[in-house]
Amino acid sequence: MKKPTFERVFVTVGSTQFEELIDSVIDSSVVNELRRMGCRKLILQIGRGKDPKIVKEIFGNDIDVTFFDLKTSIAEDIKQADLVISHAGAGSCIEVLGAEKPLVVVVNERLMDNHQTELADQLSKEGYLMYCTPSTLAQTLAESDFGQLKQFPPGSVSDFISYLDAFMGF
Repeated sequence: MKKPTFERVFVTVGSTQFEELIDSVIDSSVVNELRRMGCRKLILQIGRGKDPKIVKEIFGNDIDVTFFDLKTSIAEDIKQADLVISHAGAGSCIEVLGAEKPLVVVVNERLMDNHQTELADQLSKEGYLMYCTPSTLAQTLAESDFGQLKQFPPGSVSDFISYLDAFMGF
């Protein structure tokens, strides 16, 4: 059986600043994994972060890289993606899981009282997504079998909020 390719990869940090995620995505070890996975187009949504210093030599001519800061909706970017790499915000998780796209959630270890890690860990244990830290992104991409991910049950945003409330013990 042929492994799926992920020609179009979308990375989102949400409306925040998460330089570690962007820096890890443009690191040569992650770029090499993206190449191995068949990536031809990489779209980076950098939020309030600084413009990434993309070195053309790292990407070469085989991966077309574009980036933007913020826009009203990233729904179309998610829809067009073969793989999404995202920060661990609940809103981004909802949107990507609802679009039934393979998802790698990268948790921000610098956040205090990091409930994002707990959420990502639980959704990973339930088989809906993969999660990692910026420093383990390349390894996660190399070792993940995205074909084994389960589809998140269809439903409304309120169902997901109920899920989050139950998870958080509210």
